[in-house]
Amino acid sequence: MGTLLADPEILLSPRAGKIMQPFKALFALVVMGAVWTQTATAQGRLGLQGAEAEPNREQQWLVPSPDPDTAAHAVLFRPPGDGPFRLAVIAHASVQNVMRRAQMPQPEYRALASWLVTRGFAVLVPERPGHGATGGKYLEDQRGCDEADYSRSGRATAEEISAALNYLRGQSFIRPDGAVVLGHSAGGWGALALAAADPAIVSGIVVFAAGRGGHANDFPNQVCAPHTLVASAAEFGHDARVPVTWLVAANDSYFSPELSRKLADAFRSSGGKADFRVLAASGSEGHWLAETEAGIKIAGVELDRALKTPGPGAARKRSSR
Repeated sequence: MGTLLADPEILLSPRAGKIMQPFKALFALVVMGAVWTQTATAQGRLGLQGAEAEPNREQQWLVPSPDPDTAAHAVLFRPPGDGPFRLAVIAHASVQNVMRRAQMPQPEYRALASWLVTRGFAVLVPERPGHGATGGKYLEDQRGCDEADYSRSGRATAEEISAALNYLRGQSFIRPDGAVVLGHSAGGWGALALAAADPAIVSGIVVFAAGRGGHANDFPNQVCAPHTLVASAAEFGHDARVPVTWLVAANDSYFSPELSRKLADAFRSSGGKADFRVLAASGSEGHWLAETEAGIKIAGVELDRALKTPGPGAARKRSSR
């Protein structure tokens, strides 16, 4: 969400003279070797990583990513019963600052996941490469303001979402059709790029304050290269085949309702189908609406409309059959 990517060489390299170069090279090789061994092992043991827990049968998984050296950590929630369940994938927000990304806790979106589980969905929340425990390369880098490439970053995020989604579709308890993708901020931006997917596989997309480059230089209501962002939204709309519900809180200071409406209009003007809705203010900063129980209550009516869900009793009725 911030826009300035700190140079990892400046942040991580020790101040040392030439006498330290051989040691640094050897150290780098040792570290890289350990990372390669770890990621290769991780890719070899994709799937569930432990027992279920409460609430909602919470379970840790490893799922594929577009980077063959990096398996993505993920948390899975499920309704009671054996399924098969419709799949919902939640795509999390991001940040350009490398240190903030490394320190990010695993995304869970518990309130949104619980809302979906009670309506019969199995919910996967994958942590994309370059973030937190998943680590690896940051594939969705948008670059700096002057050379911002929001189209490339959005499509990279879409590929990451697709890798996780397609893996779960292969599980016996997941339906192969009717999946939905819900994206927040940069995750929502990637979900817009994913609107080009086969509607038989992804039936609907919901984005919460979709965008990149918000809070430019950490200033509220400042967006890095907004005209480039609008142009990229139009690109995504040109290829879109899946309907999108676009939600933004009235007090979002990352992507304001005014800017979000421009993005949605650009998406629609190129052929995309988007139902744009401004929601009530949520807390002190509406950008985090998707992460809070109060925010999901605010969004509930629009979510039901977007996903055409039968209501909170769906999972219980399914399990009693």
